[in-house]
Amino acid sequence: MNKLLAAIVMAGILSSGLQAHAQQTDKPTIVLVHGAFADASSWNRVIKILQKDGYPIVAAANPLRGVASDAQYIGNIVSSIKSPVVLVGHSYGGSVVSSAANGRDNVKALVYVSAFAPEAGETAVGLSGKFPGSTLGPTLAPPVKLSGGGTDLYIQQHKFHDQFAADVLGADARLMAVTQRPVTESALNEAAGDPAWKHISSWFVYGDKDKNIPPPALAFMAERAHARQTVVVKGASHVVMVSHPEPVARLIESAAAQK
Repeated sequence: MNKLLAAIVMAGILSSGLQAHAQQTDKPTIVLVHGAFADASSWNRVIKILQKDGYPIVAAANPLRGVASDAQYIGNIVSSIKSPVVLVGHSYGGSVVSSAANGRDNVKALVYVSAFAPEAGETAVGLSGKFPGSTLGPTLAPPVKLSGGGTDLYIQQHKFHDQFAADVLGADARLMAVTQRPVTESALNEAAGDPAWKHISSWFVYGDKDKNIPPPALAFMAERAHARQTVVVKGASHVVMVSHPEPVARLIESAAAQK
């Protein structure tokens, strides 16, 4: 057997093994959706805990192009999973999962991690400004014009640590600043559709030192959604899942265990 054929056979064996494991576990699949100015690696520390506890996980690459189109993309991923799903969104990702869960009968719970949970017609920008405290605007870099129209937004790298991840080690925050993924300005101003949190149970976790979404706004959205549980992490920044993965993972597991 040549090396190429051996590699193909081995890949097939590994793939079959992963599928068998997913079929054997009775735990729901955790689908993690990152927000703006981040990527799927922002879930790494949470993933380690969930994997240790035996949960199948998909860390989706959120396109960050628009609420409706991103929700369709994430919804397609959810529909491809042949098991119950706990859908988790961070920041702008909360707007996405609120819509993506609609029409997906396998979504059993929604978890909002420092995330927007908009009502129909609301926008991320509008919710950020509903209560005082967000300092994101002045930290944004000049918009990047897109050839097809519209603009991409980034946080200035030298302001990223203090604004986005103040309780993360400096070296880690610098890496996050360099690898941040942009969101379109139109996505942050796009009105949300009917939210799934009206008919799917929700859980919320956020930090009381969030500078992107004011903590009073997060508390307001959790109360409005009649959250089953809300955890406020003292001293945590907007990326509570990076700086405090343990309470985030435990809340996700609580949502997964709910009957």
